[in-house]
Amino acid sequence: MRNFQKYKHRPWFRTFRKLSGQLIVPFMIFQFLRTIFLPTVFDVILLSLFVVIAFSIYFDIM
Repeated sequence: MRNFQKYKHRPWFRTFRKLSGQLIVPFMIFQFLRTIFLPTVFDVILLSLFVVIAFSIYFDIM
């Protein structure tokens, strides 16, 4: 029989994930607009990082 844990992570981590999930979309939109108008290597890398973070939060990868 498996060990069943109702909460996999600590409460502060769950709160941080919820907050990050709410803030990542506006940051991605802002970064996308910034990348469209003034593209630099840093902007593209930061947008890519935001996309990876958003997918990991919304699809519960971590």
